[in-house]
Amino acid sequence: MEGSGNSKGTGLGGLFGTGGVGYSNADLAGVPLTGMSPLSPYLNLDPRYLVQDTDEFILPTGANKTRGRFELAFFTIGGCCMTGAAFGALNGLRLGLKETQNMAWSKPRNVQILNMVTRQGALWANTLGSLALLYSAFGVIIEKTRGAEDDLNTIAAGTLTGMLYKSTGGVRGIARGGIAGLTLTGLYALYNNWEHMKDSIAGQSL
Repeated sequence: MEGSGNSKGTGLGGLFGTGGVGYSNADLAGVPLTGMSPLSPYLNLDPRYLVQDTDEFILPTGANKTRGRFELAFFTIGGCCMTGAAFGALNGLRLGLKETQNMAWSKPRNVQILNMVTRQGALWANTLGSLALLYSAFGVIIEKTRGAEDDLNTIAAGTLTGMLYKSTGGVRGIARGGIAGLTLTGLYALYNNWEHMKDSIAGQSL
């Protein structure tokens, strides 16, 4: 029938005079629409071209989908410096208020509190920034040496950072620093792999 034959070519394409091929309800019945809502049969568009099976972003050849340690080093160092400055400022405010609690509110007291805030903020920012710098440097060196990126690099970098940072305290200081770094990075690695470990344990119990 002529009317039914023309209905297949109607749609938005016929409305705007494009003359494209239309799709009826029977044509769209077998088209999978995974991940998207059903489209109107009057749209002059093949829904198969709307299904995204590839990655959304195009990466350079040989690039990883996640940031490496060298890229994360800048964020780590800057974040630790700002965190140390904020914590040190709060600690300095606490110490300043405690040391000047017998003084009346006056300009000398305000100056003394401000000096304590700036001193503690700079001290903690320098401490955490130095630790982050050592940790990032060791992490990058270990990653380039081993040619792999895993939790072993994190634990090794944390242990070496603690040992070097406490190296001025002698053998005991080095041991304490290494144990502290090993403990902190070990807990961090355990936290990152907690979901994977639970899935593995659940799979073995079944």
